[in-house]
Amino acid sequence: MATVQNILQIVLLFFVLVSIHEWGHYYFAKRAGILVREFAIGFGPKLFSFVRGETRYTLRLLPIGGFVRMAGEDPEIVQINPGQRIAVALSDNQVTRIYLNEFDSRSNVIEGVVEQIDLEKELFIRMDVDGVIERYAVHPQAFMVAKDKETQIAPWNRQFGSKTVGQRALSIFAGPMMNFILAFVLFVTVVFVAGVPDKVKIQETSAGMPAQKSGLQAGDIILSVDGESIGANQSKLTQLIKKSPNKTMVWVVERNKEQLQKEVKPELIDGTIRVGVILVPQTRPATLTEGFTNGWHSLTSATMIILDGFRQLATLQVKMDDLGGPVRIVEFTSEQASAGLAQYITWTAIMSLYLGLFNLLPIPALDGSRLVFLLLEALRGKPVDPNRESMVHFVGFAMLMLLMIAVTYNDILRLIKG
Repeated sequence: MATVQNILQIVLLFFVLVSIHEWGHYYFAKRAGILVREFAIGFGPKLFSFVRGETRYTLRLLPIGGFVRMAGEDPEIVQINPGQRIAVALSDNQVTRIYLNEFDSRSNVIEGVVEQIDLEKELFIRMDVDGVIERYAVHPQAFMVAKDKETQIAPWNRQFGSKTVGQRALSIFAGPMMNFILAFVLFVTVVFVAGVPDKVKIQETSAGMPAQKSGLQAGDIILSVDGESIGANQSKLTQLIKKSPNKTMVWVVERNKEQLQKEVKPELIDGTIRVGVILVPQTRPATLTEGFTNGWHSLTSATMIILDGFRQLATLQVKMDDLGGPVRIVEFTSEQASAGLAQYITWTAIMSLYLGLFNLLPIPALDGSRLVFLLLEALRGKPVDPNRESMVHFVGFAMLMLLMIAVTYNDILRLIKG
């Protein structure tokens, strides 16, 4: 049962992190008036899909990310050229369907040869219908139909490239931004779930060690040591112990709501000063202010750690065994899920933060690289050649996939070797 629960929690983590990231792209693209063709979770073959409004929502086989496909970001798949035979269906004197084949099976259509066509700006089709030239207005949400596949046209004002640099940048940055917001919300949630450290409690004492010899027990709450209040400051207690090798210390503890005084003499064992206790924080419910301030502190601390990891990676201070791919992430997520709700939420927050920061790196195919191209456009006053940009992103994506395959292979070998 625990294994099934862990699997569900792993799937939930992936689904939530990718969905919230892609939703950020989707929402701000829609706000800018961009036609979003597809909202996808995963890559590769489609497992499930449905259409709502103008967007197709898909779940794909490979759980290694997701994407939002916006009109104009990539070359449109379907093109209609002069001289091509098509059929059109009209509604209120506007073309609403453009059929590219199987004309005999279409009903209530007008068939002819294209003389001139503009589906981006003027939205019209001029065609030869049995020797008569006809001009038809095209509805801005018309569909091109090839066999059973329908593709909505994208007028220029609905394409990604038609929007201002600011609107496009916001549509790109919104993905990582949503991951940052989710991470903060989850860190705050952890504070309310786990509580705020209030006191230091002894979880366990080691047999034959000074703590046990002095009469300290599991469950004792440490109030003061040598007259210094401990509170929730576990590191302070550790420092006091380190300063007192073979010196008798006076510990005041609370046991069953009664204060007791114990004499503890730390011993130097194998070069380490020890008393033989495992300490855990005693928590209390967090106030609203503590929830937000402690959540923010967790967010900033985790950000610094992640950025330092990126720095080490960029300066080649890490080995292949230090990197973890999907296999290791699944393995560690399972461990965190088994450790309890607070630990699972914390790990989800860290993964959301990592996903947001990683996507902002200026690596081709990532959001950071796309923002760099938009910055270059703003500085130059004109966009970079779309074909060159697409090639850069394609090469970058291929390199990321190769790295992921290598890391995953290494993870599998590590599991086999134990």
